Amino acid sequence: MNVEAPLRRATAPASASGGAPRLRLSEMFVSLQGEAAQVGWPTVFVRLTGCPLRCRWCDTEYAFEGGETTDVATVLQRVTGEGVRHVCVTGGEPLAQPGSRALITGLCDAGLAVTIETSGAMDVSDVDPRAGLVMDWKAPASCESGRNRAENLAYLGEGDQLKFVLANRADFEWARDALSGMGLDSAVEVLFSPVHGELEPRLLADWIVAERLPVRFQMQLHKWLWGDEPGR
Repeated sequence: MNVEAPLRRATAPASASGGAPRLRLSEMFVSLQGEAAQVGWPTVFVRLTGCPLRCRWCDTEYAFEGGETTDVATVLQRVTGEGVRHVCVTGGEPLAQPGSRALITGLCDAGLAVTIETSGAMDVSDVDPRAGLVMDWKAPASCESGRNRAENLAYLGEGDQLKFVLANRADFEWARDALSGMGLDSAVEVLFSPVHGELEPRLLADWIVAERLPVRFQMQLHKWLWGDEPGR
């Protein structure tokens, strides 16, 4: 899985899809960021509808369908009106919607600190490089590891994060071995996280320490504060 030196992502023109970009919005709310390097910051979450993956432990299945159809300008107005600097565009799988690129660029243009929660299955080459990617690299127990796009690894650089959500020891060993062949930019932060309610967090922490892995252990703060309550 070796890749070339990381490339800078290119910003796709806002008009590339033709006309005013439209979005299917599942929900928008303000909460604390529960994971990744931005954990703990008050954050506006923009959850877009739809996802082509079906991970075994998905906790946002309600975002697969439904929501409201709106335009990028309306979403931008609502986000900036919240008065919060950090914004997370998530799903579902936000990059499955073509209009998401224009939204991300608009949020960056507004001077906000933008992160994108995406799987490793979607092309990230045209995502605005000012936004930080939190890419969820699917482990075997998710039942979606075959969807990971090796090409995406070349577009990860400073400000981006690669996340492994792990369900058991086999997942851990798979992730450990996969890392050695990824050739990641040293600026990319690697996160190991246990599946909530399935892998004991202490076990994962002990495995990381025992093997001296250069990864950051994380837990989902929002799960411990609010469980699976939507909009939190």
